[in-house]
Amino acid sequence: MNITTHPPTAQDVPPLRDSDLDLDSVPRKTLTSHHGVQIAYWVVGEGERTLLLANGLGGRLYAWEPVIRALYPNYRFITWDYRGLFDSSAPERRRHMSIPDHAEDARAILDAEGIDRAVLCGWSMGVQVSLELAILHPERVAGLVLLNGTYGHAFSSGFQPIAPLPFVSRWAHRAIEFFAERPHLTDKLAAAYRAGMTPAMALFWLVSQAPAERTRRLLERYRDDVFGRGTFTNYLRLFQELDAHSTYHHLNEITAPSLIVSGAFDLLTPAYQSREMARRLPDAEHIALTRASHFVLVERPEVVAPAIVRFVEERVRW
Repeated sequence: MNITTHPPTAQDVPPLRDSDLDLDSVPRKTLTSHHGVQIAYWVVGEGERTLLLANGLGGRLYAWEPVIRALYPNYRFITWDYRGLFDSSAPERRRHMSIPDHAEDARAILDAEGIDRAVLCGWSMGVQVSLELAILHPERVAGLVLLNGTYGHAFSSGFQPIAPLPFVSRWAHRAIEFFAERPHLTDKLAAAYRAGMTPAMALFWLVSQAPAERTRRLLERYRDDVFGRGTFTNYLRLFQELDAHSTYHHLNEITAPSLIVSGAFDLLTPAYQSREMARRLPDAEHIALTRASHFVLVERPEVVAPAIVRFVEERVRW
């Protein structure tokens, strides 16, 4: 097992490469996955090697910009909207929004694009989706990049930065069901989100010195996606699917090399979850950032993006 607990220094990391790439202009593609669900996905670049980007719950292509710009145009990038969210349709039965269903959607995209193997890059919810895909279809996985995530049962550790508390999971389910059953409260939640943006940006700056303009763009796009596309109820329900899912007992079966990145101030997926994943995965490297929270790629791109470049070019088994 190869575990590191300190990030590379600024002298160790190469500069990010820039380009004229416009991520907002990437055309949308669609496919029909199992249960008849229409999955919207995007392909960036034409490189022979592929990174499959599994979003967080609510994030989209824009959240991956530092990685894409660091590796473009030598690699191809694919991301998709989870079933039930944004431009992808919802299944008839809510039971078919489970994490294994999202993993099978990812496999269907790889099949549609004729890709045998890819590096799975997951952020937040995408960590659980990537781990599930690696367990179900290990032959498709060249490596794993796991940012700010957990192996499962998300409510057992969410907002519990030091140690799990037994009552949090039950209360979280009740809160989600309360708001899911009262969609008229969506506007009030959106207003609360807007009111919290300035304190959130201040917190980002205090933790990581991330520029306010960068974090504002992220928070505004996230808000527009989550509250402005008519899928907020599914968004809430997916939190419950994250809590229902776990890959803990299968982690030692994943032999693909893994890069895990955590933030010391991550309240949603506390860093001790990343340490446990690094301990159980057979070939894992863990970068623990002390000045970061749940958005390590946005907060510390000068460290995280080059670390991913090195991992992809030196450790991945294509």
